[in-house]
Amino acid sequence: MAELVAFTAVGLVAAWGERFPRWIPGLRGRRVPTSAALVPATLGAVVLTVTWTAAFLAIFAGVTLGGRPLDPGFPARGGGWEAGIFYVCYLPLLLWGPLLAAVSHAYWRRRRGPAPGPGS
Repeated sequence: MAELVAFTAVGLVAAWGERFPRWIPGLRGRRVPTSAALVPATLGAVVLTVTWTAAFLAIFAGVTLGGRPLDPGFPARGGGWEAGIFYVCYLPLLLWGPLLAAVSHAYWRRRRGPAPGPGS
């Protein structure tokens, strides 16, 4: 499910994010309403940013999100190569929300039409 939701972010930069694909009955070729893409993308960006920031702050504090101490076998607690691999693999998750917000903003700018010129 997470991969499916993550893939929908591609719609913010792909052609099928502006017009529904031909294989969707009843919608084929119609414009995708801007809010239909932006509202979930913006909410997702906020949720991802808050979730992963809270998760890593908790890990750095040595506790779970529920406040209980991390298990002694948790990779980040052991140090050494296990902790290094853990952080290399999971720290990029901190960028997922902010990058989704940036792509959402670019989608909004592209879909709103030309910016008004001086004196408009």
